[in-house]
This record gives sequence, structure tokens and C-alpha cells, in this order.
Amino acid sequence: MFSKSRVSETPAQPKPATPESDPARAEIPAVDATAAPVAAPRQRTAPSVLSADLTIKGDLQTAGDVQIEGNIDGDIRARQLTIGETATVRGEVLADEVIVNGRVVGRLRGLKVRLSSTARVEGDIIHKTIAIESGAHFEGSVQRQDDPLSQGGTKKLAPPATDFSKAGE
Repeated sequence: MFSKSRVSETPAQPKPATPESDPARAEIPAVDATAAPVAAPRQRTAPSVLSADLTIKGDLQTAGDVQIEGNIDGDIRARQLTIGETATVRGEVLADEVIVNGRVVGRLRGLKVRLSSTARVEGDIIHKTIAIESGAHFEGSVQRQDDPLSQGGTKKLAPPATDFSKAGE
């Protein structure tokens, strides 16, 4: 049934294919080893998730994506930030894309900002584009900027002008 090959016997090695013996191989161009390597596109990884039972006191910074379900007392900087319905963030938020489903007490800065119907935001929003769903709660000012992530100071909105010259009339 089964046979055991002798140690001295070596199995036949297949011949490497050459362009003459394999026509499909003739179409493959040679690779120049001196050429600069092409940068691979950045693979998207799963976001880091901070669970609902987690409380962090301090700043968070990442070049990736973050989903927060717990409580953060500090500033956050990320590429994409999702604040879950159970989350509370107290501090400044800076991200290319911010999705708020929970509560934020502090300033939001983002290229794209979306407040869902369950969002509760107390603070100013500086954005390039914004979407606010019906039912979202927002207290603060909204300001559009072409580059909301720049660290330059933002102008405070001026209070309404009051004409005191007519007050005594």
C-alpha cells in the first residue's frame, strides 16, 4: 500500500519555466531592481475602541481612528473620531472627521462634523462641512473655516451692537 522512498533517492525537481518553454511567461516584463519602491496605500485598520466602562483623564492623540464609548477628561486628536451614545468627552476635539452620538463639553474642530439625533454638544464647533440631524442638542457657536484644524486662534463672535444714544429718548 504505502512505500517509503529511500533516503538516497531524490524526487525529480521540476525544470524552471523559461520564456521559450512557457508562452505565458514571455509576456511578463522584467522588474528593475534599481527602481524606487512604490508606496503601498495605507491600509485601513479597525478603530481603537474605548469601552463604556473606561474613564481616561488626559489627552489622547493618534493618527488612526478612535471610537469612544466611555468618559474622557482631556483633549483628543485623531483622524476619524466617533463618540458613542454612552460617551462623554470634556475637552477639545480635533479630527478630520467627527461623528457625535454622545456628549461633548468643549470645542469641536473638524473638516467634517456630524451631530446625530442623540448628540449633546456644549461648545463651539469649527468645521469645513457640518451635518446636524433633527433632535441633536447644541449650545454654542458654529463657524466655517477652510482649515478648521489649524492651530491658529479663532475669532470670538462679536456681541450684538447696541445703540446707547437712543436709550434716553
